[in-house]
Amino acid sequence: MSLIVDGVAKRFARFPALNGVSLSAEPGEFLALLGPSGSGKTTLLRVLAGLETPDSGKVLFEGEDFLALSARERRIGMVFQHYALFRHMTVARNIAFGLRARPARQRPPHRQIEETVERLLALVQLEGLGGRYPAQLSGGQQQRVALARALAIEPRMLLLDEPFGALDAKVRKELRQWLRRVHDETGVTTLFVTHDQEEAIDLADRVAILRNGLIEQIGTPEALEAAPASAFVFDFLGDSNRLPCRLQGDLAIFDGFAAPAVRGRDAGAGATTAWFRPHETSLGLGGAGLAVTISDILTRGSMIRVECRGSGGVLFEADYPRDALPTGLAPAVEARLAPRRVFVFAGEAPEATAAQASSC
Repeated sequence: MSLIVDGVAKRFARFPALNGVSLSAEPGEFLALLGPSGSGKTTLLRVLAGLETPDSGKVLFEGEDFLALSARERRIGMVFQHYALFRHMTVARNIAFGLRARPARQRPPHRQIEETVERLLALVQLEGLGGRYPAQLSGGQQQRVALARALAIEPRMLLLDEPFGALDAKVRKELRQWLRRVHDETGVTTLFVTHDQEEAIDLADRVAILRNGLIEQIGTPEALEAAPASAFVFDFLGDSNRLPCRLQGDLAIFDGFAAPAVRGRDAGAGATTAWFRPHETSLGLGGAGLAVTISDILTRGSMIRVECRGSGGVLFEADYPRDALPTGLAPAVEARLAPRRVFVFAGEAPEATAAQASSC
């Protein structure tokens, strides 16, 4: 393994930011740290960068005791959410800053620095813009400059802290695709902090989901989708519905109908909660299922979301392609809702999302 984090803990006054985090990354891996605000993502990144000292635990990188090295000795490239560019410097001088700031004996020759800047401008698709100032660039272009500056020092590890958080949705999506290509070309071991599930799944080789300063689950995006370890992971990775059920074998039994069930770790038989995705939910005017009343039908690009209410006003959601919405569904119509597949987990369910708040 290129990176090994073993039992790292960090407190700020009475607040435990990290509670003994352990993870590893392979050489050249793109690892996303995903979780809600306060879960410890940025604190872990700052520990790796040498900006915070942990209270306990070990960090090894390429066999070295990383915590024994200064921030400069670690040779980390870091990109922040708000660019942190020097506004009085041109793009080229921003990119070259880390090289020019080295002690004289370690500083590359002037011509070599210029060649490095030109190569990186091409890599981040900003050829010809080296003479501009940050204020003359768009937000997306400024973030590319920040990445080029981080890469200029030939970092051993690249740390990205919510790098697209200040950008609009369209630019974020374009930069995600571009960042993955840059990573594949450079091969630098990369840790990427985000609270955006789609961003993490699109970019990362593996995703580590943090909660309350601990790793809740780590795996490939496909593995997390197929086998979430807990109700928190399932709920955090996407929109979800939930419904009381009784688990019998591999079936979730509801009032008058049943659905195949995927068991999370330590899920036992008996009364529990079934979790299911809107796109794995069927609605019809008859047949088996939970009695609901349709409250709204919303268009979301190529998809349609149907919102409906069960007894007590509990909200459920079902998704359909625009050309596949069952006939007869309309606001105020009574229908039957049935999950096609559910997940069940042991332990306490997480706090409901805003869409489910009325069911708590």
